[in-house]
Formats: sequence, C-alpha cells, structure tokens
Amino acid sequence: MRLIFMGTPDFAVPTLTALAAQGHEIVACYTQPPRPAGRRGLELTKSPVHRQAEALGIPVRTPASLKGEEEQRAFRDLDADAAVVVAYGLLLPEPVLNGTRLGCYNGHASLLPRWRGAAPIQRAIMAGDRETGMMVMKMDRGLDTGDIALEERVPIGEDVTAGELHDTLSRIGADLMVRAMAALERGSLTLTPQPEEGVLYAAKIDKAETRVDWSRPAREVHNHVRGLSPFPGAWCEMELGGRWERVKLLRSRLAGEAAASPGDLVSADERLAVACGDGAVELVTLQKAGGKPLPATDFLRGAAVTAVR
Repeated sequence: MRLIFMGTPDFAVPTLTALAAQGHEIVACYTQPPRPAGRRGLELTKSPVHRQAEALGIPVRTPASLKGEEEQRAFRDLDADAAVVVAYGLLLPEPVLNGTRLGCYNGHASLLPRWRGAAPIQRAIMAGDRETGMMVMKMDRGLDTGDIALEERVPIGEDVTAGELHDTLSRIGADLMVRAMAALERGSLTLTPQPEEGVLYAAKIDKAETRVDWSRPAREVHNHVRGLSPFPGAWCEMELGGRWERVKLLRSRLAGEAAASPGDLVSADERLAVACGDGAVELVTLQKAGGKPLPATDFLRGAAVTAVR
C-alpha cells in the first residue's frame, strides 16, 4: 500500500522499519522538526524517526503544525491509502484524519481506554498495573478514543522499568502494525469500539512529581522509581560527605519491613535501603548529577551516605 508514516522518538523506529521491510511504499515520513541539543543547545538534532527515514530513502516532512490549509492540502496530495501514526507528537486535525483513502491508524502503548494520552507506559507502572499492552486503533477526533483494530497484552514484571517496558512494547507494536496493515490491505481489518468504562488519562510527566516521597508505602515508592526510569528519573537528596546532593534513582526493589521512620537509612554499607511509610526500598542503581549510573555497591564506595531526604 501507499502509506504515510508519522512518528518521532525511538519508540516509533521499529514500526517504520518493519513497514518498509514489508514492501509498503512509504511516500512520506512526518516527524517533529530538528531540536536544539548538546550541552550548549547549539546543534539542531534530527529525531530518531527522521534519521531512520533518511537511511531508508523516504522523503521527510517536519511541519511545526498541521492546522494550515497548505499543509493539509500537501498531505492529501500524497494520495496515500492510509497513514500510520506512532508517538508523533502533534494532534491531527480532521482534514488530515480524512486525508487518506482508508484513514489513520495509531499504535498506542496501553490497553485502551485505560491510559489514554501522553505517558501510558510510565503511568501504568507508577499505578502498579500488572498488565499493559499495545493496541492499533483507527484514529478519530478524540484523544485516543478511536475503534480498536488489534491488541496484544503484556505482563508488567514487579521490577521492570519504564525503559525496559518501552523497548518490549516498541518491538510488539511494530509486529502488530504490520499485521494491521496486511489485514487492511486485504479488506479484513475489523474494528471494535472502545469500552465506555475504565477510562484513565496518562498525563505527561511533570518535573514537580519526580521527587521521591518517603512517607508513601514502599511499593508505591518502588513503582515511582521504576516508572520514571531512565527518564526523567525519580530523585531524592542524599548527604554525601557532609554535603546534600541530588541523586537520581534508576532501579530499586522492595526490601521488606523496616522499624524506622520514613527516610531513615535502614542499611548503608554494601546495600542502600531506605525506610518508607510502610516497609523499605533498596536502591539498586543510582546516578549523581553529571555522573554515570552506578550499582549501589560502587556508589557507596565513592561516597558514604549519611542521610536521605
């Protein structure tokens, strides 16, 4: 089929690659414009999808908005059978949604209608969900409200991080979209409306919610840490050598009961465990500002932790 691909981050790259490998003619790739990057923010960096599209010889378009008539006309003029959308980052106005012969199909990383919105992977883990998945839906005017075409469920392990789940769902999403487009081409793709109950919204992660609150139960703290790992990262302050420093927490595990007040160190020799409102959490991988991620044993060799807040 003649397809338009719309996506931006690493998460979308496997789907783009898989569709191209299946022999679909991808007539254009829409992605977010290059952004400033580097320490000084002086270099413009192309998105992962942009780079992969160029490597595959696919024309790339980077409009800042799709609201203008000229952009909408250019989209329609591609004369595509369908558009595939994976983590693109721009809302699609109705003329774009209707700008292909068969519609726009989105790969979304949750079991809709649970976790509609921007951060479904992080929110599922932070909420302690035991299961998530990938879904392909036909897009409509609402926020992730379209009819479901295909789904695949994935268990969420007790210690899995958002980064690990991201990679798993990205691979599954590529296969699912390939299957969806094959069924669409055959005329056999069936659509099912989403349930009206169970709607939850996965709001974008706000920096203000990334600090760890040790007064919460240990399981909630653990889910908070792994749900924000590796980016943007949960954090706390630690007293290292008599000075308070901000430390990012990238991996943790539950450490049983603790007869201590929230924030008290339960262990700080070869293991680093902190009491929570109920139970304790062991901090497994940590990162100081400007440093690299370290296992707790290596972190403790370089700095004695005397307090946490």
